[in-house]
Amino acid sequence: MDWDNLRYFLELARAGTLVSAARRLGVDHTTVARRIQALEKEMDSALFSREAGGHRLTEAGRRLQPQVEAMEQAFRAVESAAPHTPDAGLSGLVRIGATEGFGTAILAPHLARFAQAHPKLVIDLLAMPRLVHLSRREADIVISLERPARGPVLVTRLTDYTLRLYAAHEYLAERPPIASREDLRGHSFISYVDDLLFSKELQYLDELHRPDAFALRSTSVLAQHRAVAAGAGIAVLPAFLGDEDPRLQTLLPEQAHFTRTFWMSMPAEAKQLSRMQAVWAFLRQIAADERERLLK
Repeated sequence: MDWDNLRYFLELARAGTLVSAARRLGVDHTTVARRIQALEKEMDSALFSREAGGHRLTEAGRRLQPQVEAMEQAFRAVESAAPHTPDAGLSGLVRIGATEGFGTAILAPHLARFAQAHPKLVIDLLAMPRLVHLSRREADIVISLERPARGPVLVTRLTDYTLRLYAAHEYLAERPPIASREDLRGHSFISYVDDLLFSKELQYLDELHRPDAFALRSTSVLAQHRAVAAGAGIAVLPAFLGDEDPRLQTLLPEQAHFTRTFWMSMPAEAKQLSRMQAVWAFLRQIAADERERLLK
């Protein structure tokens, strides 16, 4: 039985769509489809049910998945035990899931330089306004706002970071001064969409002030930042975004000050892989180097 066919099966089982699995594998989606067809023919059984939203495992597929995952773990164990020459360099793919703002503003520049220094290594950065699931193998390393509660994972507290209340100078120039929480009454706010929050750690305004009106709500912190800078209203933003924008002014620095934590995790079974060790250590170094910027 062709291991590559089984590997493609596993990626499609985890991703749910041909396009997502193909992106993960670095091939065209037709290649994934062809591999799955070959495996189903070899096993004389349908492994996926084709639906409008993607591919769902059949009963035969669900029985096969844990067996293929066991083979994958065995392969990783062999890979990690194989001798590496000092000049061989890092190679392979490491996919990192992170929150949108942190991934874009902090991680991206550093990771680009790291990838340039290791040309055989491919870094995928998923900087997204949602939770990236380690358990679904959407990423190899995940940086999240909440500590993973369970599972065979390696977890570390990566760094704390600061958030503050901001508004554009343009917005404030047309309104009375804001000297206390009571002065926030009547102002328009920019925030997250309540029913689409991916973490309770994003509920800042509940600790500060219940807005009278929203100028904009968005799942994207980068969209919120742009809206605040355009003078649309007031928002809580990470200081590594707000403090570096000359268009913005910090409001109520003593009263509207929040601290949150980034947690980093990866599957325990992957910790022996040299590329995972290197990227894990580099992400910790980024957090250490950027600590002043994150906590200012």
